[in-house]
Formats: sequence, structure tokens, C-alpha cells
Amino acid sequence: MKPFVFDIKTDPETAFAALQTQPYSLWLDSADSGHAQGRFSYIVSHPVEMIEAKDGRVTVTNAAQQTALRCDPFEILNERLEAWKSEAETVEGLPPFQGGLAGFFGYDLARSIEKLPTATRLNPHMPDMAVGIYDRVIAFDHEKNKAWLIIHAESKSEAERKRTVLMHILKNRKTEAKENPVLNWSPAELAESYKAKIRRVIEYINAGDIFQANLSQRFEAVLPPSFDRFSHYLTMRRVNPAPFAAYMNLGGIVISSASPEQFLSVQDNEVTTRPIKGTRPRGRDKKEDERNREELAHSAKDRAENIMIVDLLRSDLSKVCKPDSVELTDLCKLETFAGVHHLVSTIEGTLTKTPIDLLRACFPGGSITGAPKIRSMEIIEELETARRGPYCGAMAWIGFDGAMNSSILIRTLVYQGNKVTLQTGGGITAGSDAEEEYRETLAKAEKIFRSFDASAQKKIA
Repeated sequence: MKPFVFDIKTDPETAFAALQTQPYSLWLDSADSGHAQGRFSYIVSHPVEMIEAKDGRVTVTNAAQQTALRCDPFEILNERLEAWKSEAETVEGLPPFQGGLAGFFGYDLARSIEKLPTATRLNPHMPDMAVGIYDRVIAFDHEKNKAWLIIHAESKSEAERKRTVLMHILKNRKTEAKENPVLNWSPAELAESYKAKIRRVIEYINAGDIFQANLSQRFEAVLPPSFDRFSHYLTMRRVNPAPFAAYMNLGGIVISSASPEQFLSVQDNEVTTRPIKGTRPRGRDKKEDERNREELAHSAKDRAENIMIVDLLRSDLSKVCKPDSVELTDLCKLETFAGVHHLVSTIEGTLTKTPIDLLRACFPGGSITGAPKIRSMEIIEELETARRGPYCGAMAWIGFDGAMNSSILIRTLVYQGNKVTLQTGGGITAGSDAEEEYRETLAKAEKIFRSFDASAQKKIA
């Protein structure tokens, strides 16, 4: 197969409105490093193959057959991507993702890598991983204000046939903003219970078990029958713009994300990861906002929290990168997002294996586990109320050409049945204060909650 490119006239909202009801449809935004919003958007649907994993069992489904396997999910991804690989041509001047693998890797996929306890409540219908192989991509470059349909096919006539089918779906579809009912959110546990768990993590740190653990709390709401998930996503994109926003329809499960955090990217075998650790809320006015920025920039506790994760990720990258190529290029750089200020570091290296091997070596991200990683994950399993599912996993695309970009699934809504959940957390260290850490989780959730307000929706309608 090779890529065929067609210029098209559409925008992401209109295009995805036509495709978002299809199972395994996905809208992904990707930013250049350090940018507050994604420069590129990618829309994919109708995968030629789906690979899903749950509790050590992998299912591969394509037009010819469905195969169930007991195997390493990352190994089968390497095999399947290679099997569908085109001539790996890339077209100059187009966005980086031009076809390949895309989907989500849930936090609990870590159980295929490490042996972990099973203390928290299970979710039997939530896959640990769901990714597709996509031979058609609608790609947008917002800086150039251009869109392309990229189709991988054996011949131009086959590409033209695929284009005709897709353009028929897109034709005359309009996006209509809808006002959703306001939801009643409630925490899965009382504030005092969560703060007691923070103090328990600090006890583990003082006992020498760990240096840091990322502890989260969970919020839940019941959805009225009329609630439109995609319409809310459009509202959330405007209320809380994010460099790695994503929306994925898995049928009975929808993931809607406004993530600020890049996990791993690969371009020409050069790897970049940008862990976030250290947070302050945006101020109510310019003076308070600047005060919060200065406080974060000079916080010894937050810098220490960030540096611990930097060390962990440097170790993870060294497993799959050239010796001595892993280097820190930015340490604790202060970056501002719609709802919060963060400290962000940047680590780079030269990859010697595949992007999927890189993902396995670093999964799940150190910024949302802790250090040492395995012991921190054991403590997370002990203290949190339920399995994390997609939360703190990754959303990623991996091109036929070996390029990759991915985000950490934070600031992420998970819709399942008539319920929606949101989790927020923070890194707990020896210097943590339970009340302050609790308030940080609320600051991270605040913009997402605001996107459900009637006033926010009316601004969009």
C-alpha cells in the first residue's frame, strides 16, 4: 500500500459530527512541544483491524476473522502494525500522522508488564486497551488552515473508491450545538477519607517504601437519557482548550479528554517526553494569577516532585534508547494552561527499538504513578476506590512510518452506560499537606466541571 492524498474542505467539528457515532471513531489533537493547543487534528474511523486487550487476553478483529490470543499486547501490536504496514512513505508538508495505529492504552494494561495486586473494584466491561489500524486519516493543520484526506491503497482507483465512500458520509453533515442538562457530580468518597489516604501515603514515604505516589480521587455523575456526549466535548474544548484533546467512541464506552500532558513522541527516531509535576490554579484576576505563578516557580516541594519523575523517566528511556543519548533539555519550566499552571520538564533520547517497545518500556507514565514505580502502583491499588481504567493511561497514534505522539489521559471523562466519571490526583511527597493536595485535585477538576454548566453551554449554542 502507499498513501494517496486529497485536499478537502471541512473542519474537525463538521467532519467528526458525521463519523462520531461509528464504533472506534477517534478525534485526536497533537501539539508541537510547549504549545497550549494542538496544531494538528486527526480524525479516523472504520479501522481495517481492531486490537483489544482485557486481563491478559487479546482479541484481533478484521474483515476476515476474529482471533483470541493469550499474549503480550505490545508484542501483538508490533506484529499487526508490521503486517498492515504500507511502504512507509510520508508526504512532505502534511501533518505527521498519515495512517497507522491509534487508540487508547488504559492504566491497567500495566498488568501485562508487571505483577500487581488486585485489591480495587474491577470493571468487567472496560477494555485495558483498544486500538485500531487505520488506512484513512482526515488530517488538519490549523496553522496552515488546511485539511487533507490521506488514504492508503494498492492503487489510485482503490483510493478513489474509498474517498467516494467517505465523502458521501461527510456530505451535507452539519454540527449543531446542543444544550445538555446540568449534571450533579459527587465524589466517590468523602473529603476526609481522601485526605486520610494522603496521610497514609506520607507514612509509606517516611517508612522508606517510596519517594512519591500519585493518588487520585474519583467523581461520578448519572447521565439523563438526553445527554449528548459529543456536544459536551465541543463545549469542553472551548471552556478548557488543551494541547492533547481527544474523543474516542468505543460503542458502549466513550472517552473524552482535555489532556495538557504529552507522554511520548517520536520523530525520525528522536524521542521526547514532557512530564508534568507541580500545579497551581489560575488566579481570579491578573494579580492573583501572577502570584500563583511565582509561588509555583519557587516551590521547592513541587520542583522535588518533578525531579523525582524526571529521574524515573530517564531510566525508562535508557532501556530503549542509544547509550548516553538520553538527556534533560528543560527542567521545571513553568507553563500556563486554561485552568492551571504546571511545571513541565523535557527529556529526549535516540530510539533504538520500535515506538511500541518505547511505550511498553515507559508504561504507565511515571508522572501518574510515582517512584519507585512498581511499589507506588501497589500503594495506589491499595488506596484508590476502583480500577483506573483509561484514566492515567495514554491516548496515542503510531504511524506506519514509525512516528508517534501520545498523551497522558488526565482531565479525562469516561462515559459508560448511564454514568460518567472524572478522576484527578497529584503527586504526594514527604512535604505534602493533605489539605493542599486535596484542593489541588479540585483545582484540576474545576474547568471540567465548569464545562457542564448551563452558562458555558449557552456560550457555545
